[in-house]
Amino acid sequence: MRTIGVLMTQPMMPYLLETLESKFTVYRLWEAKNPEAFVAEHSNSIHAVVGNTAVGASAELIDSLPKLEIVSTYSVGLDKVDLAKCKERKIVITNTPDVLTDDVADLAIGLALATLRQICAADRYVRQGSWLKGEYKLTTKLSGKNIGIIGLGRIGVAIAKRAEGFGCNIAYYSRSKKSDSTYTYYSSVMDLAASSDVLVVACPLTRETRHIIDRSVLDALGPKAILVNIGRGPLVDEKELVKALVEARLGGAGLDVFENEPDVPNELFDMDNVVLVPHVGSATWETRKEMADLVIGNLEAYFSNKPLLTPVE
Repeated sequence: MRTIGVLMTQPMMPYLLETLESKFTVYRLWEAKNPEAFVAEHSNSIHAVVGNTAVGASAELIDSLPKLEIVSTYSVGLDKVDLAKCKERKIVITNTPDVLTDDVADLAIGLALATLRQICAADRYVRQGSWLKGEYKLTTKLSGKNIGIIGLGRIGVAIAKRAEGFGCNIAYYSRSKKSDSTYTYYSSVMDLAASSDVLVVACPLTRETRHIIDRSVLDALGPKAILVNIGRGPLVDEKELVKALVEARLGGAGLDVFENEPDVPNELFDMDNVVLVPHVGSATWETRKEMADLVIGNLEAYFSNKPLLTPVE
């Protein structure tokens, strides 16, 4: 197995890199001065790709790797993997579901709290010495609010359960009503937004869901509600989001993801009602190690002709 070539697209957790290098021959794409030439040079040695939410396996990359057999992505989301090309080439795909559900759900609630209570702005207020000049302004509580969730998958359900602990009313939008859910279902994102104090975006990014949050949805939310996005940046029309916040047509936003990461609109930086974090939904030592173990375990299983741990069907 040590001779099997694995292309790693980005720097990831050191534990993952070190473990892969102890078991396979790893090619570090991010260190190449000319990535295309680097891939061409090693194309006949690479049988696996390990990608992440930044750089996965595009159609171009897959086409340049004639020996590619498996893509093991260090993420749950598959938006950086060309699924159609993998299907055409009969390339196996694995991801890292379940293990990051709790972390992402925790962060969603954290962003909602931090945005409504303006925790980050209040922290700056103390550090800058402003408290010596007077009390901080009143904010808004999370408890008892109407929480709308777009996408009631594993993460969406985990967010809902946490929000229930705050006495919140839960409603959701998905492609179809969940027969096993007691939460209020909306068949329209607009209607869900209009009924929500906090709208959480937790669905996968697909061609259909790109910009699912547009100007009309933001206007339906209104100036007293907030948006939380822990899904993918392009789920939200970022230009319209900035406009809504600048024009005070939206009450606030808690954002873990952005449309053109790592670039973030400058207009957001000085807004007390906006909380920004750098795509850290699953970024804890515990969860990232579990994700790494799934990537490693899937590769070992595949090249040992054993059942995959988390195949993408």
